[in-house]
Amino acid sequence: MPLQIQKSSWSTTELEDLRDLARTFCQKELVPNQERWAAEKKVDRELWTKAGGVGLLALSIPEEYGGGGGTFAHEAVLYEEQARSGDSAWGVTVHNGIVAHYILEYANEEQKRAWLPKFASGEMVGAVAMTEPGTGSDLQNIKTRAVRDGDHYVINGAKTFITNGFHADLVVVAVKTDPDAGAQGVSLIAVETDTPGFSRGRVLDKIGLKGQDTAELNFDDVRVPAANLLGAQEGLGFIQLMQQLPQERLIIAVTAVAGMEAAIDQTIAYTKDRQAFGRPVYNFQNTKFKLAEAATEAAVSRAFLDQCIERHLRKELDVQGAAMAKLWTTERVNKVVDDCLQLFGGYGYMTEYPIARAWADIRISRIFGGTSEIMKEIISRTL
Repeated sequence: MPLQIQKSSWSTTELEDLRDLARTFCQKELVPNQERWAAEKKVDRELWTKAGGVGLLALSIPEEYGGGGGTFAHEAVLYEEQARSGDSAWGVTVHNGIVAHYILEYANEEQKRAWLPKFASGEMVGAVAMTEPGTGSDLQNIKTRAVRDGDHYVINGAKTFITNGFHADLVVVAVKTDPDAGAQGVSLIAVETDTPGFSRGRVLDKIGLKGQDTAELNFDDVRVPAANLLGAQEGLGFIQLMQQLPQERLIIAVTAVAGMEAAIDQTIAYTKDRQAFGRPVYNFQNTKFKLAEAATEAAVSRAFLDQCIERHLRKELDVQGAAMAKLWTTERVNKVVDDCLQLFGGYGYMTEYPIARAWADIRISRIFGGTSEIMKEIISRTL
């Protein structure tokens, strides 16, 4: 019997219908391609247009811009089903839940109508470029510069660890428009990747997320229209990042909890089937106790996550709450998946088993979107 998961308080019949669609899509389009995508370090470009064709892109973007007209709950359903399928290659969370919302919230009307319908169809893939080779969580000290030159900005610099970096057609880039102003000198500029001077570096080798096209990006005198500045004026980038980071961190929490539940399901099934010393591995007290602990961790995490999603749907989730959600769920999923892998014995170390891939994939969750240490710093400021 699989792990019993309480139906989320924010779920509806419409969302459960969407869940069926998302689950079918993930099983058909994602699951069979995991090994090939890992070898190629990227998903197929056609995956994006397939997803757009069935209505799984731009789910929470208003219909007037070509989106699904839904809420974050619609996004959460898709992300949960992707995590439960075992896929970590498709960067839909960044495209749907992060980049599309930077455009929706801060771009001008002409840009919204030009870009967002293409996000919804899969014709355009989005990425956000914050991190630099010498800068991790310290975004106010980025070095990438954007200098105003008439009705254009000229951008120079380099970014790294960029999800969707290989396929991206539009990148929201964090730049310094005033290098002497600290956080007040940060701006966000949208760059279309067919612009001269833009180039992609290597797709990076990683411990996990093997099929995700995490890449380096380079900007060498990239000239973009001044209208591509997101927001009414320069210097708003840091505020915009802080406004959007709670949703990004909640997305990470969503995938962490769904990944935790999937790992427990796999481990229950494996230990009930696997024999050792003449009986199922599940029948040993240590196994049952470890799985009892894991199921409890998952249940508590699910309850807290659902509370945070409800708050976010009411536009009440604050920076502290999102940081707590990310900190708790990512620390828990790392512990739970490690305990689950142990119950597989030597087979847990074999990459042909989903639990091994999950163990490697989820390690980044304590780092990206702000490290666990940064989350603690954020939370502590409100105490």
